[in-house]
Amino acid sequence: MRNFTVLVKKEFIQMARDLKVFWLPLVFVFLGITQPIVSYYLPTILKMVGGGQGITIDPTMPVQQGAEVLASTLVSQFDQLGIMIIVISMMAVVQTDKANGMLAFILTRPVTVRSYISGKIVSNYILLAGSVSLGYLTSYLYVNYLFSNVAVINMIVALLFYLLWVLFMVSFTTMISTIFNSPAVIALLSIAFLFFSRIIVGLSVAIDFINPASMSNYALEMLMIGTVNTDVIWSVLMTFVMIGFTMIITNFWIAHKKYVTD
Repeated sequence: MRNFTVLVKKEFIQMARDLKVFWLPLVFVFLGITQPIVSYYLPTILKMVGGGQGITIDPTMPVQQGAEVLASTLVSQFDQLGIMIIVISMMAVVQTDKANGMLAFILTRPVTVRSYISGKIVSNYILLAGSVSLGYLTSYLYVNYLFSNVAVINMIVALLFYLLWVLFMVSFTTMISTIFNSPAVIALLSIAFLFFSRIIVGLSVAIDFINPASMSNYALEMLMIGTVNTDVIWSVLMTFVMIGFTMIITNFWIAHKKYVTD
């Protein structure tokens, strides 16, 4: 436990040196603010840009509800730019240690592979979960001010679902960073897989059952209709299984020194 605590502190010190603890929260706050502001002022912007030529705004069009706008923050911002930001911020999480020899050095100390992996995932998840939550809560405040109020309990439950999806993104990117050595390859593979996982949500019940991206969809359901499918418990458990699976692969790869440092 002491080794784990030391590794977590080491990661936070490194993230502070890289200014990651500053720019990541700011980026997600910006993403959170963007959606409600753009949604609110879009009719005015279109009217000004169109100048009455070619652009017609239907005056009978219903005003967006707060829950719709908050849900679109997850879909249009966090599940697009947000995924890329998360991957880019984590693509070198293990790759850097391999490249500079730090991984080999750490494993010569009385440190278990499990502690090393857990320290990486927990420290990065705390920062990313805090950043996503801050951006989401900022969006929630703007939505309540500019649109209709969203029930607090729905907002919180939706956030918890989404943070489970974030945890999978963190563990998956850590696994890819362990297996591959090129940051570009790590970023490309991670982004492609996570985007693909998000795109195929809803295509099949069977796929959704084993797809961690379905957590994002449950978050949307909670915001839009206030309830979720009764199968959510099994989906949550399967998501934890998938997270555990990525950690097992990462542990195996490092423990058996499947990585190379050149």
